Formats: sequence, C-alpha cells, structure tokens
Amino acid sequence: MRWFAVSTLGMPGTPIGRAAGLAADHGCAGLEIRTHPDEQVHTGLSRREVSEVRAAVADHGLEIACLAGYARVCAPGPDGPVVAELRALVDLAHRLGAPSVRVFPGGDVESRDRIGEVLDDLRSSGVRLLVETHDSHPTGEEAVRLVRPFGAPELVSVLWDALHPWRHGEAPARTREVLGEYLAYFQVKDAVGATPVVPGLGAVPLAECGEVLRGWSGWVSLEWEKAWYPDIPPVDAPLRAAAKWFAEYRTG
Repeated sequence: MRWFAVSTLGMPGTPIGRAAGLAADHGCAGLEIRTHPDEQVHTGLSRREVSEVRAAVADHGLEIACLAGYARVCAPGPDGPVVAELRALVDLAHRLGAPSVRVFPGGDVESRDRIGEVLDDLRSSGVRLLVETHDSHPTGEEAVRLVRPFGAPELVSVLWDALHPWRHGEAPARTREVLGEYLAYFQVKDAVGATPVVPGLGAVPLAECGEVLRGWSGWVSLEWEKAWYPDIPPVDAPLRAAAKWFAEYRTG
C-alpha cells in the first residue's frame, strides 16, 4: 500500500495543528515534519510538547510520515557530534511515534561507523534511518552505497528525492533499479532550473517516476521548498497537483 503526505517545509513557521489541518483538507494520510530549531518541532521538545504535537496530528486523522532531520552522516569533522545528532533525532522520532528520520549525506567522510553507532537505537525504537539522495550523494547509485553495507533495509534505507538523481543524469528507471529493497520513501517535487514549480509544470519526469514506482509500497510526500524560496506560491496549488499525481500512480 502507498500513502500520501506533505512536508511542513512548504509551510514554514506554521503551527503543527494548522499544517495537519491543511494536509487533511487535501486528502493526505500523513505529515512529514521538518525538524529544525526554527520550527515547532526540534530535538529539544519536552514531554508535554511531544504530547501536544502527537495530539495535533492525530486530531486531524493523520500519522507522522517522517521527521525531516538535518544531520549529515558524511560531514567533515569528528564523529561524536554527528552521532549525537542522529541519536537525538531517533529518540525524538520514537517519542513522537514517527516511523523514520530523514538525514543527508553531506560530505565525503566514511559514514559506516557513524550509522553503525545508532543501529541499536534504531532496533530498539523501531525507527528507520533514511539517507536522502542529496548533496554529495545525489543519485540512487551513490546513496545506496551508504546504506547497503548494513544489509538491513528495515533499519537503514534511502529516501528518493525526485529532483536530485534526475538532475545528476540518473533516469528514474535506473534510480528505482539500483535502490531495490532500500527504497523506503519518495518525495515528489518539480522545478524549472533551480526554482520549484507546481508538480507537472517543470522538467522533472514525474510520469516516469510514477510508472517505475508501480508495485512499490511506502510513503510518498510532497516537498515544497517554501522555507528556502519564500517568493514561491503557498503550498495549496502544488499540494493539489501532487495529490492528483499520487492518485494516478498510487496502485498497480
């Protein structure tokens, strides 16, 4: 089965309850929550605040699809701060009832020891770590090299961002092929050049993505980058377009 969600990246500064309401109004089953010091959800949440976030999402009949964290597992520098950030994100996901945490590659440092340090945390919490096709490892072929050594896709897998592999010359069919069982999450987005546009109006081959995702089960989420591009339109129009795309390719 496949479920549709939207990221709060497209609603910067919006309280979680209001974001969940907007998501529910557009037929979403889940909310991908940006986890950042500038937002309501961050790793410093108290027990009371965690309960409030959980209630705000559940009150609209939604689930938390994923926490979108900003740890960089391959970032230059010592391992300790990276491992600590990963642990904090996994702990927060567990407390919120989120099934997964998104992280970035972020460099060329060997990440195996860093991810290995949190495997027990992932096992005990039931949370999955998702490395996005992004920055230093933008293609499926590059991203899967970071997670395959663990041989545990139920613990460490890949989030496929529709834009980055294609932009770096990897066709959707190839991305799907190389990720195999390590594909755990898909983010819908479209762009003209560097500018985000409503899905279907840009250059990203979303129809091809939809076709190669047939038969796959998991969360599909719209990532509308309004936090980074404040002049683009509100999330409503892209969310309607993404929901239409999802409905077309959700089965098969």
